[in-house]
Amino acid sequence: MKSLLLLSILAALALVALCYESHESMESYEIYPFTNRRNANTFISPQQRWRAKAHERIRESTKPAYEINREACDDFKLCERYAMVYGYNAAYNRYFRQRRGGK
Repeated sequence: MKSLLLLSILAALALVALCYESHESMESYEIYPFTNRRNANTFISPQQRWRAKAHERIRESTKPAYEINREACDDFKLCERYAMVYGYNAAYNRYFRQRRGGK
């Protein structure tokens, strides 16, 4: 009888410990978890935003030629389909190098 009483007390304590709802668990019950467009830029300070734009300009200016070719090919649907079969280099040569050559 004592072991049954001890077991039921331990089960009740385990139930209380496992079913406790803390404040952190209520975060998933927010009404609308997405932020609107007006408040979207409030997470990043203006200095961080400026630094990110500067890094993006540096990345754009030092981008390798094959990546520029691939982006040009991605914008053109026929070139992209051709690239899926033969590769981006062959697709870029077929669709964009011919145009520069005067053909």
